[in-house]
Amino acid sequence: MRIASFNVNGIRACQKRGFEGWLERRDPDVVALQEVRCPVAQLPLEVFGDRYLTYDAGTAAGRNGVALLTRVRPAAVRTFGEPVLQRAPGEDHVDLVPADAGPTLPRELKEFAGEGRYVEVDLADAPLTVASLYLPKGGLPADLQEKMAGRMREEPDGGAKYERKMRFLAGFAKQLDRSRRAAKAAGREFLVMGDFNVAHEKLDVRNWRGNKNSEGFLPEEREWFGSILSPRTLVDVVRSKHPDTEGPYAWWSWMGQAFERDTGWRIDYHLASPALARAAVTAGVDKEPSRAERLSDHAPVVVDYEL
Repeated sequence: MRIASFNVNGIRACQKRGFEGWLERRDPDVVALQEVRCPVAQLPLEVFGDRYLTYDAGTAAGRNGVALLTRVRPAAVRTFGEPVLQRAPGEDHVDLVPADAGPTLPRELKEFAGEGRYVEVDLADAPLTVASLYLPKGGLPADLQEKMAGRMREEPDGGAKYERKMRFLAGFAKQLDRSRRAAKAAGREFLVMGDFNVAHEKLDVRNWRGNKNSEGFLPEEREWFGSILSPRTLVDVVRSKHPDTEGPYAWWSWMGQAFERDTGWRIDYHLASPALARAAVTAGVDKEPSRAERLSDHAPVVVDYEL
């Protein structure tokens, strides 16, 4: 089973750059999308081909939005409690369907419920639960902002974005544990994919020394990421297949020569339950040959699992 995760940075823009060609060529059985960033009325439904679309658009126009593409209609859908949109292959409309947040949504996540950041489905054609995540980018804590006064690219916010991200991390760790345990109790493997906006290790950032005080590579973010991984809970599949490799990176800034020089970040992941991780045969990133051929500022992360 081929499974891919792809932050498309706007599905309409990605369609113009060749998303449909990538989807047809790579032919994944499941695709997790992030930053779909498209109102329902403007969704280019033809881009999804012969796959079922499950889409949590969120309520912020032109921002966020996560989706899953599957071969068959999912057996169950869960989000942070918001309804989702589903579209069957060949249909020219989407249907609003209820979704379940599980027994109790962690209180830290309630402020994010309408933002289109998480969708989870039980596959109907395999004993597997898959999820797509778009984690907040965050910012710098207040003390670092003070130290970097005059050198920040964004306006100082007193650490508000940083604190917001940390609340999400605290709540999502709880939600992730619940989802993983629920899947196990139902006899299913579990896989969460997406843009975590955290680079876990030094090997995950080309210029790690220069980014020690950058959002996405802060010590507390990296510590959080390590806390959700273990050989008995969740495994970083790509890193398990490439233990000593720089990268493989999946995000490069559009600015300068970052793409050409492979000055990237690895912030897009497949985190799998242990048995599923062991079933991974190949894992890598579909980095385009040139800047002109880029589909997004991210590249798809693709893993083949022997199920």
